[in-house]
Amino acid sequence: MTRHDLSPANWRKSSYSSYHGQCVEVAFLDQGTVAVRDSRDPAGPRLLFTAAEWSAFLAGAKDGEFDRA
Repeated sequence: MTRHDLSPANWRKSSYSSYHGQCVEVAFLDQGTVAVRDSRDPAGPRLLFTAAEWSAFLAGAKDGEFDRA
């Protein structure tokens, strides 16, 4: 497993996020890697995705793939 230094990451939160909501933050790293973390636990675990994985996730979200039935 490779460790990534995320200290220089520029974390972004959606403008749709509220102060009390359950939000995630995203950082776009070198070589297209995308990091995701819980905005309420910035020192906690982070998920890393390739650019292709992130694009597939966004496409699925836009298409409603993850909507509750």
